Amino acid sequence: MTTERVDATDEDTTGGSPLADGAAGKTPDTATEGTGDGEATDGGQPAGSDPADGGQPAEPTTGDGADGGNAGIVKDDAAQDDAVTRSADTDAAKGDDTERDADKKAADRDVADKDDGPAKDDGKEKSDKDGGTAKDSETAKDGDGAKDSDGAKPDRWEAFAPAPEQVPGRVRRVLRAVGRFLVHEWTLAVFASLALAVALTWPTLRYPLYTLPQDYWDPSLQAWQMAWSGHILLTDPAQLWQSNTFFPDPWNFAFSDTLLGYAPAGMIGTGPEAALLRYNIMFVLAHALATFGAYALARQFGAGRAGAAVAGVSYTYAPWLLAQAGHLHIVSNGGIPLALAMLARGHGWSLRHGYRPERRHAGWAYGGWLVAAWQLSLGFGIGLPFAYVLAGATLVAAVTWFVRRRSNPRPFGVRLLVADVVGALLFAGVGGLLAVPYFKVTELHSNAARTLGDIGVYSPPLSGFFTAPAESRVWGGLHEGARSVLPWHPEMTLLPGFVLYALAAGGLFFSVWRLRHRLLLLAGVVVTMVLAMGTRFFGGTFTYGLLFEYLPGWNGLRTPGRMMLWTTLLLGLLAAGAVSAFAIRVREWAAERVPPWPGPWLRLATVLPLLLVAAEGLNSTPHPVVPAQPAAMRSVDGPMLVLPSSQNLDQPVMLWSTSRFQDMVNGGSGFTPVRQAEIRQVAESFPNQASVTYLRDLGVRNVVVLRDRIAGTPWETTIDVPVDALGITREEVGGAVVYRL
Repeated sequence: MTTERVDATDEDTTGGSPLADGAAGKTPDTATEGTGDGEATDGGQPAGSDPADGGQPAEPTTGDGADGGNAGIVKDDAAQDDAVTRSADTDAAKGDDTERDADKKAADRDVADKDDGPAKDDGKEKSDKDGGTAKDSETAKDGDGAKDSDGAKPDRWEAFAPAPEQVPGRVRRVLRAVGRFLVHEWTLAVFASLALAVALTWPTLRYPLYTLPQDYWDPSLQAWQMAWSGHILLTDPAQLWQSNTFFPDPWNFAFSDTLLGYAPAGMIGTGPEAALLRYNIMFVLAHALATFGAYALARQFGAGRAGAAVAGVSYTYAPWLLAQAGHLHIVSNGGIPLALAMLARGHGWSLRHGYRPERRHAGWAYGGWLVAAWQLSLGFGIGLPFAYVLAGATLVAAVTWFVRRRSNPRPFGVRLLVADVVGALLFAGVGGLLAVPYFKVTELHSNAARTLGDIGVYSPPLSGFFTAPAESRVWGGLHEGARSVLPWHPEMTLLPGFVLYALAAGGLFFSVWRLRHRLLLLAGVVVTMVLAMGTRFFGGTFTYGLLFEYLPGWNGLRTPGRMMLWTTLLLGLLAAGAVSAFAIRVREWAAERVPPWPGPWLRLATVLPLLLVAAEGLNSTPHPVVPAQPAAMRSVDGPMLVLPSSQNLDQPVMLWSTSRFQDMVNGGSGFTPVRQAEIRQVAESFPNQASVTYLRDLGVRNVVVLRDRIAGTPWETTIDVPVDALGITREEVGGAVVYRL
């Protein structure tokens, strides 16, 4: 291509010195591009004059000819050659005699200084030239014919010699290595992903100790989950699944997705403020990882940098994901494309170039399986479909090998095969261990299982794919009417972006991907959209319903619209193909310009798709202030009950318990356990004898009633009723009333 020729020209121009090329016999055009003085090296011998040193015998030249292959008239007079040789030998012998006789050397120097004769002492020459005993030989080679001339006369060709290259010191080498690292593509990709995450999730990090994105219901629950996993793994790992909430129900940590993969972050800091800060930081980092992961996947598949950037940004900041800002386990999806990219890299496979065995690397395969296992540990909500995608890809690879086993019996090599076996077992082992508590919960709580009727409540219609959530700064206000007709719009507004739709459509006709790959990506988009519709697509009988009935664990997924994650990724890959092809065409146009450099409009054209995709991801997500922790939560022991209690009200209470992690009845999750519903019903009449007896028998020792929350509840009138006859005590702690049972 034209651009390749331009790059080669630049490389030749800047890759070395013309002088060095001339010395090597590469540029014989002019005498000034080489050195003709036969510059002495390593002890004074003319460069290349000693066959024992690996060079050819030097050929004396006349006139102004340059050595090293430059133009010159080679003398073929044997007598003159012999004379030059004898002269060099005689002068060398004189230098040796001078070294043996130090007194004679000093006398000769004095005579030379007084007479200022044409012949300088050879010892002087040795002092000036660092032992150069072949000075006359050098003079014979400089083309002037003045073999006996003044030895101190400066060589007129010396000014044209290249400066000796200085060996850099340790500090300079370290600085160079750091500089190369900082400008590396992947370093820049990481920094850009982080900067974009901070900007497009703003104001998440404005007040990270006091606010949460979207609301403080589910985010409070997930902030508690990270805090609990970190706390219990440091103190008593055996009790991981028996958390301090939902007392006295067991296996309660598995009542919802756990974000267990974030447990290392949960080990840092204690209390609600630390939990909020941790959540907000992980929220921003999750966006950065998603952008970087999708970028890496597109690059591994063969997209250019501009196309990969479009894929990364569109995958992370699609408008429909703005409605999921309160669900960290859904936003934390960057491990999916990153694991796929690492596995593809390990197997030497890309969408654009196919299978290249010379590029396979078992280490990348191990890394891909580890990242996949970590992604699964964040939750089954998006982890379970990911597991089935990996299983499908493994099955396709196995079938392909079986069909082609005769022509290539070992397509992956032993090391890569071992990496796949070990990695797959690790991934399956993590999934199996995490699934055990969820199966226990299903056995103990029949209402935890989903039905197709439950799926229908959250299944979006076709119009949902063109409707943006209220959190979209660009489309939120314009789509208010369309959202009003959706039964549950937070899970039914599934617009991935109109710009992304347009770029993906263009990628079907103009792309770096092959036609069959474009058609496969399109098929994937259609299939995942149909699955995202749940029971809205002909009742889901032959689509989502089949998965619900026959795939283990699929009946635990409540919201089919989250399959839109895969739709967005596939659309991003189609768009990356189109943008990459456009960038190649721009470089070709630029190469035809003089000078070959893109103008301002061409540069803008290559980044315009990225800017438009990012603009559609601008948010207007609210960041409410989380209610402050009551003082009673820092002093009252458990088991305890905090009133009033409900699904939403209990989630901030879980966050407040991160100071002491005392046992409590309160808890919020994807379903309400039967016993918890019964406790809430009995507690509506508290304080009376029946409720006190029931709570005592259950094991509850303290009840905390929050005064600022009881407006409109039964406790508004009973909180000040005397309790002496009930055998309990009451005291005011801050803004709460604490009953000791």
